[in-house]
Amino acid sequence: MMQICDSYSQKYSLFNAMNRFIGAVNNMDQTVMVPSLLRDVPLLLEELDAAGAVCPPRDDALPPGDPGAYFSRRDMYSHYMLLKSIRNDIEWGVVQPAAGEEAARKKDKLGGGPAEEGEGEEDLEQQFHYHLSGLHSVLSKLTRKANVLTNRYKQEIGVSSWGQ
Repeated sequence: MMQICDSYSQKYSLFNAMNRFIGAVNNMDQTVMVPSLLRDVPLLLEELDAAGAVCPPRDDALPPGDPGAYFSRRDMYSHYMLLKSIRNDIEWGVVQPAAGEEAARKKDKLGGGPAEEGEGEEDLEQQFHYHLSGLHSVLSKLTRKANVLTNRYKQEIGVSSWGQ
């Protein structure tokens, strides 16, 4: 059995990115003993920047249906629940719609038919690399977000030296 020893290459593997994210969320989950303390505690702008998030400034004048209003009002509890939900999706999978429904929806949306199926297969490798790169980037940002939330929780409860 061949063993891969190139740690530089492993640093960028999807498997390691998922493990780093899951580890950060598990650490967050073990640190946050009382999640309800996170309610109404906004993430500070510099924390959002450190986590790689892009959120518009808090603006109470935005209409309730505006997506910007939703993201600008997210508190630490919302981020905590989102990170745990994503971890669960990675660990347990995501419920997929029935195959027939999904195929019909895609065909209607794209106007694709049997003649176009061969064309899509030619660039599968390109699509794979595009999505792999995007997934790796998103997982890195989510990992930073989990670490930022954990550190902010420690500050909120007055214990900033845990685990250091």
